[in-house]
Amino acid sequence: MANDNRQGQGRGRGRGRSNEPRDEFSQATIDLARVTRVMAGGKRMRFRACIVIGDRAGRIGLGLAKGADVALAMQKAGNDARKHVIKFPITPEGTIPHQLRVKWGSAQILLKPAPVGTGIIAGSVLRQIFELSGVRDVVGKILGTGNKINNAKALFYALGQLKPVRLAKTKPVEIKQVEVETSPVIKNE
Repeated sequence: MANDNRQGQGRGRGRGRSNEPRDEFSQATIDLARVTRVMAGGKRMRFRACIVIGDRAGRIGLGLAKGADVALAMQKAGNDARKHVIKFPITPEGTIPHQLRVKWGSAQILLKPAPVGTGIIAGSVLRQIFELSGVRDVVGKILGTGNKINNAKALFYALGQLKPVRLAKTKPVEIKQVEVETSPVIKNE
């Protein structure tokens, strides 16, 4: 056989690529739209994809890109998301550290930490992003527009504003033994 040096990689182009490094991010498609531009000769159609990636441990990225076909747009958006990864704090209980209300353009969102076992109570885009980020218990409310991309950008801005919980560092207190001299009690009669 002429191709014996392939060491069991199989046939075809690209299936079974076990030697390539595995991506640590999961991804979800937030929005996929057909967009048109009017040119001199007519309309030019392209596709716009909005992709969110996350490692389920507090790192997420958002990518927005256009391409001639859906696959190209999604690939470009995924690459854009990998370039724009942010890290935000998650408490040991799996929620966000504090309440936050953010406005981004016409999008307004409200985020609240939730007790353990509550789950993700949020709609639309917020739920998808929180699932990919690793937050287990949170309450989120979209107050402004229903535009998915603006709501996703508002959430990313909000997560970037989160401050980590600082645990109080207590200094060990030295207890000194104090001897108090007592004077005899004199009673006046």
